Amino acid sequence: MVESSGKVTLWAIEIFLATADEGAISAAARRVGASSSAVSQQLSSLETALGAVLLDRSTRPVSLTPAGAMFRRRALVILNEAEQARVELASSDFSTLTRFRIGIIEDFDADVTPALLSEMASDLSDCQFLLETGASHKLNDLLDSRALDVIVAADMGAAADWMEVHPLMEEPFIVAVPRGVVKQGLEGAAFINALGNLPLIQYTPRHVMGRQISAHLAQQNLRLSHRFELDSYHAIMSMVSQGAGWSILTPLGFLRAQRFHDGVDLFPLPFAPLSRTISLYARRDVLGEIPAQVACRLRNLLQRVTIDQARQHMPWLGDQQRILEPKC
Repeated sequence: MVESSGKVTLWAIEIFLATADEGAISAAARRVGASSSAVSQQLSSLETALGAVLLDRSTRPVSLTPAGAMFRRRALVILNEAEQARVELASSDFSTLTRFRIGIIEDFDADVTPALLSEMASDLSDCQFLLETGASHKLNDLLDSRALDVIVAADMGAAADWMEVHPLMEEPFIVAVPRGVVKQGLEGAAFINALGNLPLIQYTPRHVMGRQISAHLAQQNLRLSHRFELDSYHAIMSMVSQGAGWSILTPLGFLRAQRFHDGVDLFPLPFAPLSRTISLYARRDVLGEIPAQVACRLRNLLQRVTIDQARQHMPWLGDQQRILEPKC
């Protein structure tokens, strides 16, 4: 036991939880936006105030002591209550919100994300914004660990009980091939045969979308030759436009790599259709009406910035790419 003195602060509790989740002082420092020395100092002050050693810093990763595991349960409750109090005070007037931490999939970072933040910054002049961009599974983990307030991500299956979900849009998977290689109207085996020896440039199965594509191909009993597994829409579209292969992606992925549009032809999937849903997620009963309000903004932006633009390139999309709730 250590001598008990000093005060327990919300900042110290947040740092403790970040360190417990990340397993390293340096990673916790990046998450909370502080220096490693400041994190260490806050942790030491918290242990002194509580009169208990909470973390075993000699292990890699840093681990919780029995006292730390006990305190972590209480710390989560304390931070949740503090967050709810902050939101309740702001709920009567959204403009009084002072901090907003949002995670958004990379598919939106060229157009939708900047537009959303610009709109919100205009209305919330005293709010500090923290944006995390990444893959859906990464954002889901950050929401789970309370490092983010809301995330915009592709569905990964059944939502956890602690989540509230606001569906935003549905979009189909499409095929991108080098310009002029495949004629319009081909389907099934005829389409695959027209590709000749072109390999599939596969979106990496390390991400949810890549696993979804791989599982769908397996269901169609398709074993397609592939030499490349990439996690970059720009790299995929560049290679397709150069004739190095063909790929399966989404209209959003196509729109992100506009510089390669002239070298690519787009088609519906030549076999059974496949689609994905993108939703806004938050912790249930924590942020009040704020997630629903942000979802409304996003639906309007998605209609204007992505869906209308995608249909200019792919009029055959119809309502396969669509907003899932009425626009606000």
